[in-house]
Amino acid sequence: MADSVTRDDAVGMVQEALGIPHMGIENDEPIASDPAQVGASDPSHVEEDDPVRIGANDETLKYFKLLEDAQTDLYLGCHKFTSLSFIVRILHMKVLNQWTDKSVDMLLELLNEAFPTGTKLPSSYYQAQKDTKLDKCVIYSSSRWKQNSSVGNDERESGKRVAAKQMRYFPLKPRLQRLFMSSKTAKLMGWHAEERVDDGVLRHPADSLAWKDFDRRNTCFASNSRNVRIGLATDGFNPFRSMNIVHSTWPIVLIPYNLPPWMCMKQPNLILSVLIDGPKGPGDKIDVYLQPLIEELKELWDEGEQTFDASTNEMFQLHAALLWTISDFPAYANLSGWSTKGEYACPCCNVKTQSYWLKHGRKYSYMSHRRFLPVNHKFRKDKVSFDGSREWRLKPQILFGFEMLHQLESEGVLS
Repeated sequence: MADSVTRDDAVGMVQEALGIPHMGIENDEPIASDPAQVGASDPSHVEEDDPVRIGANDETLKYFKLLEDAQTDLYLGCHKFTSLSFIVRILHMKVLNQWTDKSVDMLLELLNEAFPTGTKLPSSYYQAQKDTKLDKCVIYSSSRWKQNSSVGNDERESGKRVAAKQMRYFPLKPRLQRLFMSSKTAKLMGWHAEERVDDGVLRHPADSLAWKDFDRRNTCFASNSRNVRIGLATDGFNPFRSMNIVHSTWPIVLIPYNLPPWMCMKQPNLILSVLIDGPKGPGDKIDVYLQPLIEELKELWDEGEQTFDASTNEMFQLHAALLWTISDFPAYANLSGWSTKGEYACPCCNVKTQSYWLKHGRKYSYMSHRRFLPVNHKFRKDKVSFDGSREWRLKPQILFGFEMLHQLESEGVLS
């Protein structure tokens, strides 16, 4: 990080953190060729009585206020730091020098006493942090705290309760709303329907058969191009860059596919929704960690959320849908609930998976690949090169969605 964080940097950090492109500011004025567009393209310069703010909801006004704070001097006469850029510098030093949270609290307390009246600094490191009051799972009734036998000596002596397992959840609704708080980004959220060239060439997920079939089945959702189509990606990784440490942290990332292809996969537009701390991966229990996200997605699908569109200066009911997931094969098993190992390892072949148990290898082998060859292929008749038999079976038929749903509702009973 640079030695100083400028006023423009502070605004850029807010916009990038909230998934809004930084339009650029010079001499306290947004870059715009038409003076009439000043303020429409950059919400940080919108006045209280500007038409852009008329009709905006509380969440939108809070965002405008945040951008204003990013440009407010730390105190009267200070032109080098804003309140946001100053806090960023303190947090940067905390990370580099491994300051404790208590030391940052003491520093902020001292600065608030020493600086002139009107200085905008938080009173403590945890000022904006909230903690749930639940002591047990509402579904399984298991305690959210570690038992005494698994708690370290320091925690036991201090009486501090330690969470048995934790994750960090970042609400989705406000982050989708913020995509529409910049007029340029808001307009691009309809790119897939309004500007995409539909000539049969696959350039964007909107050109896929899955996207088009979804629109055909959900005409009400598809009627508003601003409704968000989302993809979900997840996998585990070791954040310590050492193979000697066994650790698996799982981020769950959402991708809004409304944007054009040169934007939807860019880092500022990827939405970190859930971060599951290690040291072990969630495994099959990942559905427990996904519950807050699933509940929010259900609400966005059924009810929607009032959202301000900066490109049209109006409120609209925003809906969202999760179209697909992206993961490797082991993570696919965790997300789908279908085991990708064992007797029925193939999710496409389903119960028609042909597996053989290797007695001495003590694992399953899958050898009936000749079913996928053309009917008159010579390998189908070849007994010597394979398992001593001819293969005349056709490839398994992939189940329809309603068939898979019936199988799931029947508690996995194979038929």
